[in-house]
Amino acid sequence: MIFDMLETTPYLTNCYLIGDEQSKTCALVDPGGSRQAVLEMVERSGLRLEKILLTHGHYDHVKEVDALADMVPDPGVAIYLHRGDVRGDDARLFPPLAHGFNCWEDGDIISIGSPESGVNLHVLHTPGHSAGSVTLLAEGVIFCGDTLFAGSCGRWDLPGGGHETLAASLARLEALDGDYKVCPGHGPLSTLARERKINPHLCRTAGL
Repeated sequence: MIFDMLETTPYLTNCYLIGDEQSKTCALVDPGGSRQAVLEMVERSGLRLEKILLTHGHYDHVKEVDALADMVPDPGVAIYLHRGDVRGDDARLFPPLAHGFNCWEDGDIISIGSPESGVNLHVLHTPGHSAGSVTLLAEGVIFCGDTLFAGSCGRWDLPGGGHETLAASLARLEALDGDYKVCPGHGPLSTLARERKINPHLCRTAGL
């Protein structure tokens, strides 16, 4: 798996590139800003952008989706978002996407390149920060959006969020077998082993 990342402005959102060497294709996770820098990251990889994957629908994670999709020639890009964050009643927090998108669900597998030889991402529905928050698992890495941060977790007081729901999602991540590189929506990278030890929100016996 090819991996790259950058912190985008103005919201300091982490945008990740996941690539497949064999197919020479890639996906972006949460392109929330810095359009030119994101494009340069894709160009630097030498890969063709085929998918945009959204861990949730907040404006600071989706801001550049439509602009990037406009720049990709046919056959274009496939955009993925959980239906829980398609909220027409709150366009400031959940801006609508002009391009069509696919609604993914818990248990789905999204492939970059071939399902047999490419990168397969397993979708976990991890609501609490928002109703449609998801975590993506791929080859020892989790892309967890604003559900889990290094040493902390996302807020639960926004529309569609919830204290008990987020606690259940964090417990689900803590219970994953083995260790993973943790790639959050904001802030530094971590590991799940480290978060199990130091993160007060990821202890099964602790409340939020």
